[in-house]
Amino acid sequence: MRILVTGAAGFIGMHLCERLLDRGDTVLGLDNLNDYYAPQLKRDRLARLLARADFHFSEADLTDRPVLDQLVAGSEAVAHLAAQAGVRHSLTHPHTYLHSNLQGFGELLEACRHHRTGHLVYASTSSVYGSNAQLPYSPHAAADHPVTLYAATKRANELMAHAYSHLYRLPATGLRFFTVYGPWGRPDMAPCLFADAILHGRPIDLFNHGAMARDFTYVDDVVEALVRVIDRPTVPDPAFDRLAPDPATSDAPWRLYNVGNQVPVDLETFVTTLEHCLGVPAERRYRPMQAGDVERTWADVDDLVRDVAYAPATPLAVGLSRFADWYRAYHG
Repeated sequence: MRILVTGAAGFIGMHLCERLLDRGDTVLGLDNLNDYYAPQLKRDRLARLLARADFHFSEADLTDRPVLDQLVAGSEAVAHLAAQAGVRHSLTHPHTYLHSNLQGFGELLEACRHHRTGHLVYASTSSVYGSNAQLPYSPHAAADHPVTLYAATKRANELMAHAYSHLYRLPATGLRFFTVYGPWGRPDMAPCLFADAILHGRPIDLFNHGAMARDFTYVDDVVEALVRVIDRPTVPDPAFDRLAPDPATSDAPWRLYNVGNQVPVDLETFVTTLEHCLGVPAERRYRPMQAGDVERTWADVDDLVRDVAYAPATPLAVGLSRFADWYRAYHG
């Protein structure tokens, strides 16, 4: 296949591109290489991909219509991973989220509509569940109370995609990722923040006084879910009932899935495991809860297991060991 991957120089994007290239696909990559975090990390990821014969890259923004139109026209499927990420950042830089996550996604939907894309698979987030306290989080439960602008824009993406699926029969599948970690990870996320502090003798901040848990999901497991979903274009749900609509399905070719590990890990266990992998003890500093944060996440992935035989296979100790090895090698 010829597959367009937006956000190709990102954390998940690079790993997905490598997986698709390994199986023989041609990959068209798009990324604007912005400076939300160190662009050099993005360029180093990109260098790995540019060494591959079947990878073709365009440095452009999603709102660059001529470039986006050309790339979508030449693709059989689109994996949309480009977005302004980060919960904390959305509190101080809201306009970047409005530009990338709303306007950019709208431009992509229009391009997919005009070129009759065979399948649009796009990244959503566990953050859409917001203040929902019913665990595990189920895609069949309502997700209409986001607590950050980032989460609100990703929930809006799901609804925008549904409108295009309904109006233009565009097959679209949204994947709600749960706390992805692994080699080449984003430096603004907990594994990199903690590793940097531990190796430099600085204290790490544990919010809500450490009483938090996350469904940490290793990047290879996320990529495996992406590949399996890309290969299975969404179809309308024949059992969909408009009198009792299911939030995860539709009578349009549209679907939502969770992508998680199904095993929430408390923050203390995560830090202890990372200490062991790095071989250095951590100094803990306990802090109150941050605005826009939640105490616990936990993914119900039964639908993904049933439909594409998804089976997360990486225990936390294994995933963090691989992450720690990469972190030491990359950062010296």
